Amino acid sequence: MSGLLSLTITTPLEVVLQADDVASLRAEDASGSFGILPGHTGLLTVLGASVLRWRRTDAIWHYCALRGGVLSVAGGQQVRVACREAVAGDDLAALEHLVTTQMAARQDVTRAARAEHTRLQAQAIRSLMQRLAAKPGSDALAEHFQ
Repeated sequence: MSGLLSLTITTPLEVVLQADDVASLRAEDASGSFGILPGHTGLLTVLGASVLRWRRTDAIWHYCALRGGVLSVAGGQQVRVACREAVAGDDLAALEHLVTTQMAARQDVTRAARAEHTRLQAQAIRSLMQRLAAKPGSDALAEHFQ
């Protein structure tokens, strides 16, 4: 068990973290929490929504909130995490607040998009109903496309 780990955390849009001085790492998958030290055997596991934490040579814990992902260990030194979303920070309480705020903002955007979709669908149905009711006894919609 010598040397240090190289940790890379990526999302589809960015490299969130690249650190070559990681002394140890803790993560959590479906089987529970586990640790990785330099010299760890090869590993591939799926991570759920969780917080990855690691210590650099400064012995201070660093954190990254993950929204699912895949963690791999190669060569006993290379740790790579590919995930949908990641937010890194050095203060766990501040990270929790940031993630909660981002989740609330994302839910607001989703809610607004869903409301707009419903409004547009209702407007389309009303428009069709008005065209059908425009000429009683005729097929106004079919005539519109002729």
